[in-house]
Amino acid sequence: MRWQGGRRGGNIEDRRGIGGVGIAGGGIGALVLAAIGYFLFGIDPSTTQQITSQLGGVGSAEQGAQGSPEDQAGAFVDVIGTNVDDVWMTRLQGYQPPTVILYEQGTSTGCGFGQAAMGPFYCPSDQSVYLDLSFWRQMETQLGASAADFARAYVIAHEYGHHVQTLTGASQQVRRAQQRAAGQAEANRYSVALELQADCYAGVWAANAAAVSNGAVALEAGDLEEGMRTAAAIGDDTLQRRQGGRVVPEGFTHGSSAQRVEWLRRGYQSGDPAACDTFAGL
Repeated sequence: MRWQGGRRGGNIEDRRGIGGVGIAGGGIGALVLAAIGYFLFGIDPSTTQQITSQLGGVGSAEQGAQGSPEDQAGAFVDVIGTNVDDVWMTRLQGYQPPTVILYEQGTSTGCGFGQAAMGPFYCPSDQSVYLDLSFWRQMETQLGASAADFARAYVIAHEYGHHVQTLTGASQQVRRAQQRAAGQAEANRYSVALELQADCYAGVWAANAAAVSNGAVALEAGDLEEGMRTAAAIGDDTLQRRQGGRVVPEGFTHGSSAQRVEWLRRGYQSGDPAACDTFAGL
């Protein structure tokens, strides 16, 4: 993927290297539970964070450096995030960029205490995307996904998709629908629709990345396939099998591998957010 000549927006808060955010009272067990809760069951990060806080795992508020990180990993996030913002500026009236916060292991958020084991996540309360960059290594070593440039960019753009859903009110509508749901299986269907729409929005970004950057940020041969392999690796059915369990569709919260691949492809092929109605038929 071409990105190194892309524009930097500097909307990064870098908390990496800030100490004092260990997970007291939880340890490795809390990390494992958080990972299972987020990746397999789609538990809202704020829920896990609140539980961790009750166990004594609350970090004090941190303030990181603001601007554009100079290291390559941080610069990549800045360029990709800025490009995603530029795309949504053209697609959503009144779009306001989220803040992106880089951290290590754990950090305080507007939704409670954030943990690296949750993977990248978006907090609607402070409209921020949280990234522990060690997740790229976990994608390859633990999830069997690619950590190539576009695969990482897809994950970032997916989290920005949740920001778009907050701005449009889709996330709030889903929460209300889940509260009215007859049971957990019905509530999970709304969660799947929300996650698949974020995948589709990531595809919309990819389709428009080059146009808003004069080609400075653009997919190259094989990039889309890398992204789709990553989407397949983090499908609920694949993750359930990886954990040694049987596939339980009623427990899906992010969508099957085939669904995630399909909606990423739809977004890319259309380049239009209007093509991302994953809620039809619910």
